[in-house]
Amino acid sequence: MTKSWASRRAAPAERKGDLREREILNAAEKLLATRGYADMTVGDIAEAAGMTRGALYFYFASKQDVLIALVTRTVQFLQEKSGAAAADTAPIEEVIATALERTAQLWREHGLVMRAAVDLGSTVPEIDQLWTGAADVFADAIAAVLIRGGVPAGEGPGDAAALGRALCWMIERSFYRASTDPVNDLDFAKRTCETVWLRLAHAPQKT
Repeated sequence: MTKSWASRRAAPAERKGDLREREILNAAEKLLATRGYADMTVGDIAEAAGMTRGALYFYFASKQDVLIALVTRTVQFLQEKSGAAAADTAPIEEVIATALERTAQLWREHGLVMRAAVDLGSTVPEIDQLWTGAADVFADAIAAVLIRGGVPAGEGPGDAAALGRALCWMIERSFYRASTDPVNDLDFAKRTCETVWLRLAHAPQKT
């Protein structure tokens, strides 16, 4: 039986097959741009990666398993960058600008995978769990920055946790739309989200 992506990635040492796995994932990500998830097949992925279907099945059980691995890889990038934002001690304006530029860059580089995660999350529980987990980390990072700006650290609708979650999903939707719209581009979306985040961080608090 093919091992799950999570169990394979838990191996502490670099395995000989890691390079082949990366080649498969890179090939699949390129195919998302040319074929789309619905139309690409395991055979297409194998051919693009320079291997047989049988060889690909040694690493992944299905096309969906490949996509889950792609989302896992991208989510790891997102969580790393979110953690960096939460730990950043620079002025709030710089933290926000840096966090959103890093997020926008991920959308530029891996937007196809990220859109697939959003689109398929409702039907593939593993993808939904991965994407929601990444959003939770980003929401916590946003909340930490808001608290630095003076937003209360409570659980009410106007407190940092709730505002962090709302802003996180607003950013996700804004970047999703911008990544598919040549008019409303990612840079414009980034600046808009930066403005909203800054206004929340510096908004006068009710007493």
